[in-house]
Amino acid sequence: MQEWNQEFSEDCSVILIGMAGAGKSTLSPLLAEKLGWEHMDTDAVIESYYGCPLQAIVNHLGVPEFRKSEEYIVSGVGVFRTVISTGGSVVYGPKAMERLKGLGPVVYLRISSETCLKRVGGGENRGLAIGSGQTLESLYAERIPLYEQYADFAVDTDKCPPKECVEQIFQWLKSKED
Repeated sequence: MQEWNQEFSEDCSVILIGMAGAGKSTLSPLLAEKLGWEHMDTDAVIESYYGCPLQAIVNHLGVPEFRKSEEYIVSGVGVFRTVISTGGSVVYGPKAMERLKGLGPVVYLRISSETCLKRVGGGENRGLAIGSGQTLESLYAERIPLYEQYADFAVDTDKCPPKECVEQIFQWLKSKED
């Protein structure tokens, strides 16, 4: 994990990364409200681009092409004063992650593999970009180093309730202000 070495300000966004079930969609609007900002979900942007549900896009394109498409679309995001909830597979796209890190600090919403399995189950209709024959456990193991590589800060979302997680992120952000 690398430490955010820039000043946190109104000219930034905050980016949430993590596995499916980590709480990105739950925490994004809560953190945005606390900051007085907007929030967006990159999966919703991808759905708007294609005009259909995420799972249908993943099924139609296949995982490798979906990841390329996600990287292309997310690389074009340009918002400020916004909490950005990303799809769990965004970390496979270096251009997308470079763009997101340029917008502001990246917060990793960390959960245990057990919690991920409990919350996600088989991943049906979640738009989970998982390879044919791959298990959720192996996907989890594959992604953890990527989340850690890009994260500036991490919160264990399966160890405290959403409002407490938001408070931890908020306090960390405040410590980065001038």
